Amino acid sequence: MSITYTELMIVGIDEVGRGPWAGPLVFGAVVLGDANIVGLTDSKKLTKKRREVLAIEIHEKAAAVGLGWVSVSELGELGMSQALSLGCRRALEQITVPYQQIILDGTVNLLKDTGKGPYVTTMARADLLVPSVSAASIVAKVARDAYMAEQDQVYPGYGFAAHAGYGTAAHRKALETHGVSVLHRKSFAPIAALLGESTTVKAPTTVTTKTIGNKAEDVAANFLTGKGFRVVERNWKTKACEIDIVAAKAGIVYFVEVKYRKSTSQGGGMAAITPKKLKQMTRAARIWLQRHGEVNAQLSVIEVAGVNYEITQFLEQVQQ
Repeated sequence: MSITYTELMIVGIDEVGRGPWAGPLVFGAVVLGDANIVGLTDSKKLTKKRREVLAIEIHEKAAAVGLGWVSVSELGELGMSQALSLGCRRALEQITVPYQQIILDGTVNLLKDTGKGPYVTTMARADLLVPSVSAASIVAKVARDAYMAEQDQVYPGYGFAAHAGYGTAAHRKALETHGVSVLHRKSFAPIAALLGESTTVKAPTTVTTKTIGNKAEDVAANFLTGKGFRVVERNWKTKACEIDIVAAKAGIVYFVEVKYRKSTSQGGGMAAITPKKLKQMTRAARIWLQRHGEVNAQLSVIEVAGVNYEITQFLEQVQQ
């Protein structure tokens, strides 16, 4: 059976990460518009390489793409039901082009308590049947897998790059060996059982500042999403440089440096944006633009401070 929709006016939404033992929940939202992208289907039916190729094409060609992240700590505080609604809202908030219909994969209207509820159609297997929902499942899966691969460096020994936090035999063995990390969902039964055996939660074995930096970047990404930015990439790297967050809004690409300080005394995180650092940021932005095409772009800085990881300053445009 085939179903045809006018993709110009549809927002397709799907999530990834509902079932893993570790890591965030991520929603994708996509309006394809008039983009012609061959090979869209349920992300689970694609190879990793094919998903990554399609994700790049979706970001380049679709009329709008949004990603809604819900952190492990938020999952623990809210519970899965509320976390799903939050992630769905965050992804949809990044869609700024006109649309008439929202199609959600599944049978539950996660937006029913919002003003968008009446526009929602829920559909089982929509990620297989509706191209925009397929696209949403692909960008969400690729974004989450990339994030979990990064966490493999922060929490070595767990194999996050291989299983992305899902409950594999190798993951269970790693938990028995290394204990529960702060990336694990402590409300999930297998993790709760381990915590019941030992209430000590082991900290990551790598440098603490890396863990802090990742948490600050999570907060910054959520802040940008709430401000209507679309997070295009996180921790974009080459051998020569790195960009914390690449975001887009109103046709402008923002290269965002995230700086964390325990306090804002002595200038806080902004004090770290020295002329040398600014040159490094400019060089990284130019390399990204060379690879992705010249567009209107600017450098930005977000300062995160304190034990509660609060956004204390957002400099939308840094003078070069």
